[in-house]
Amino acid sequence: MSDEIHLSRLEPTLKDHAYPADRDALAEAFAGTTVLFADGDADLGDLLADVDQETFESADDAHAALQNVLPIEALGEPGQSDGDA
Repeated sequence: MSDEIHLSRLEPTLKDHAYPADRDALAEAFAGTTVLFADGDADLGDLLADVDQETFESADDAHAALQNVLPIEALGEPGQSDGDA
């Protein structure tokens, strides 16, 4: 797969795969898919390979696990947080 997707389309993209799924198989299936962030990008296959979880029961499960490996660039503007007001 060789595509570009926006971070907001990550979960629907993951739903295109059959589950339960092995982490390595999922990483291979999405290798070459670039996830576009507000400030940068990353290969979805590489992100999935970085997840500690071995298997995913659903796309929601994979999406939740990916939240822990997304780079800071995926989260918005640097230096901002919900606590700053």
